[in-house]
Amino acid sequence: MNLYSSLIAQCAHTKSLSALRAVHNNVIKSGFSYSFLGHKLIDGYIKCGCLAEARKLFDELPNRHIVTWNSMISSHISHGKSKEAVEFYGNMLVEGVLPDAYTFSAISKAFSQLGLLRHGQRAHGLAVVLGLEVLDGFVASALVDMYAKFDKMRDSHLVFHRVLEKDVVLFTALIVGYAQHGLDGEALEVYEDMVKRGVKPNEYTLACILISCGNLGDLVNGQLIHGLVIKSGLESVVASQTSLLTMYSRCNMVEDSIKVFNLLDNANQVTWTSFVVGLVQNGREETAVSIFREMIRCLISPNPFTLSSILQACSSLAMLEVGEQIHAIIMKLGLDGNKYTGAALINLYGKCGNIENARYVFDVLTELDVVAINSMIYAYAQNGFGHEALELFERMKKLEFVPNGVTLISILLACNNAGLVEEGCQVFASIRNNHKIELTRDHFTCMIDLLGRSRRLEEAALLIEEVRNPDVVLWRTLLNTCKIHGEVEMAEKVMRKIHELAPEDGGTHILLTNLYASAGKWNQVIEMKSTIRDLKLKKSPAMSWVDVDREVHTFMAGDLSHPRAHEIFEMLHGLMEKVKTLGYNPDTRFVLQDLDEEKKMSSLYYHSEKLAIAFALWKTIGRSTTIRIFKNLRVCGDCHSWIKFVSLLTGRYIIARDAKRFHHFKGGLCSCKDYW
Repeated sequence: MNLYSSLIAQCAHTKSLSALRAVHNNVIKSGFSYSFLGHKLIDGYIKCGCLAEARKLFDELPNRHIVTWNSMISSHISHGKSKEAVEFYGNMLVEGVLPDAYTFSAISKAFSQLGLLRHGQRAHGLAVVLGLEVLDGFVASALVDMYAKFDKMRDSHLVFHRVLEKDVVLFTALIVGYAQHGLDGEALEVYEDMVKRGVKPNEYTLACILISCGNLGDLVNGQLIHGLVIKSGLESVVASQTSLLTMYSRCNMVEDSIKVFNLLDNANQVTWTSFVVGLVQNGREETAVSIFREMIRCLISPNPFTLSSILQACSSLAMLEVGEQIHAIIMKLGLDGNKYTGAALINLYGKCGNIENARYVFDVLTELDVVAINSMIYAYAQNGFGHEALELFERMKKLEFVPNGVTLISILLACNNAGLVEEGCQVFASIRNNHKIELTRDHFTCMIDLLGRSRRLEEAALLIEEVRNPDVVLWRTLLNTCKIHGEVEMAEKVMRKIHELAPEDGGTHILLTNLYASAGKWNQVIEMKSTIRDLKLKKSPAMSWVDVDREVHTFMAGDLSHPRAHEIFEMLHGLMEKVKTLGYNPDTRFVLQDLDEEKKMSSLYYHSEKLAIAFALWKTIGRSTTIRIFKNLRVCGDCHSWIKFVSLLTGRYIIARDAKRFHHFKGGLCSCKDYW
């Protein structure tokens, strides 16, 4: 008997299924009763991962002990077969076998995984009858965890308070439950209660409460707990490392998170990912890209969350080439159909003006969801492809995906950028009539801009009046459309509204100054500039930049500082002469200074976007590559016209991303159809 027990244990330890089967056959031939060796054989089959044979043998046992029932229940749960585990639990009760603490702790997990709240409540009732809820912290911890997963934190709290002897596992279960439901303040209160009672936290307690401190922006407590992590010798534990990085990042203490990371000896995938995500969330995109490259050099394989986060960094920096390299990594890892990396890639290509690649990524996704569809609609919206965005919106509804607030803002933006006024009005009306969706200020802002740009200014003003307590952003949106159409009188009315809300709003003063300048009202311009000086307001200078051969070059209007200024101006003058023969006529209305006509024309020649394009064309002579420029403000009307002629003259595809949207210039035409 002892020999067979020893052999079974050895087979289980080495996970040798064939050897275990041989021992099992010998047991049968020897005529030993399953009453003595049955449980050990079942345990052996479970440890060898063969649940089918364990189940077959279990069904043959004449008398099944509670330990055997527990083994079958827990093994099925650990192998993702919670439904079968619940069936075992039910059969056990039918046979009159009473569950013990181990049974309740295991089956509670199965109930939460399957969403069987009533079953869980009945099991809880039985635990109370058997006296296990109050006396056994093991059972109570499982119940606290179960109710937390059912979003029943009140019940978790009640179970917790009924327990007489509270241990670290029970405290941690409640802390984790609160943290997972965004109740970080409550989690911190439970932690403080735990410390007062003299219960020593473990690595999981500390890891969880550090995340809560980060979410609360509670740097003081976060640093205190960091000290406790060091004192407890848990600095090398992965959970502690990841939580420390997350806490410091969410408290905007990037330098501290960098120090923590630099002290790590063996950072794993989770730790690297946490660090990269924190850097991106704090606007340290360039550092995040460098860290990601180091991660790859260290042969740490990124997961979908690492990749989607670093793609977000590339999108913010418009680093198309780096993004394409990450796309190649994604394909190599077989993650090109993943919805997280897919949405991030669509966003990247959309923000870099490569709508064809964005659509390709969208079409190869193996699993569509609302986030991926929203990303594609927004990519279309940014790039002025309104009809394509509307088609996808209709397809989304046919596929029975429910549009959310982001979808509707994106589709309104698409209509706005493409000048699809009636379609935008229909979408807005559908939002109004859908009581499940709440109209937000963002929806109103999009609609006001759409109406204003189509010169329906009175309608736009009436729409603002419908908003309860309209803010400066809504009125400034209307003011901007007044500037586009040169509607001085309406703009002055709007200015008075804004002045009531925010008399020192810099953007408003600058907008009205530019409107007066474009209308030739120079006395008003002088008055406005005097006010701007008195308020100590500063206007952001127009800047354009272009990436050529992996090097970014930045230009400002009339900039003579570039080392290739001579070649740039030479190329620019040549382009000017040639495009004039094609019909380009400088539009001096866009010079917002009181100059004579000749000086106005000279001023137009050296706008930042013209300098960037001239440099890119000079640098890429003999190539047919796409030119991508970026501008921090809107492209001016004269430059927009000039770039169209340059695209016709050179045969080059030019993509310009300004503060509002993308313009795709090809063959003398722009994707915006001169509506922007």
